[in-house]
Amino acid sequence: MSSGSPHRLYVKGKHLSYQRGKRNTDPNTSLIKIEGVDSTEDAQFYLGKRVAYVYRSKKTVRGSKIRVIWGKITRPHGNNGVVRSKFRNNLPPSSFGATLRIMLYPSNI
Repeated sequence: MSSGSPHRLYVKGKHLSYQRGKRNTDPNTSLIKIEGVDSTEDAQFYLGKRVAYVYRSKKTVRGSKIRVIWGKITRPHGNNGVVRSKFRNNLPPSSFGATLRIMLYPSNI
C-alpha cells in the first residue's frame, strides 16, 4: 500500500426509492443499489453493514455544514442486488438518486 494514494473504506451506492407497492410508499424502508452488486448472493455480504447518507446544509452546527443520517442494511430486495435498509431518521425524498456510503463494518469475516 503506497502512502500517497487515498483509500476508500466504503462502497458507493444509490438511493433508488422507498419500499412500495403499486400505490403506497413506505418511507421506513429505503431501497439501495450498491455498485458492483448484481445478485442476491453478492448482496448477502452487505447485510448488517452501516450506511451513511452524507449531505450539506446551509446552517452551520458545531462548526460544520456537513450532516449524516446513519442506517443499516437489513435484507436483499429482488434478484438484482438491490438491498433494503432502515435509517435512524427516514431519508428525505430529495435523496432519491443520491450517493450513499456503505461502510465495510461491522465485518462478519
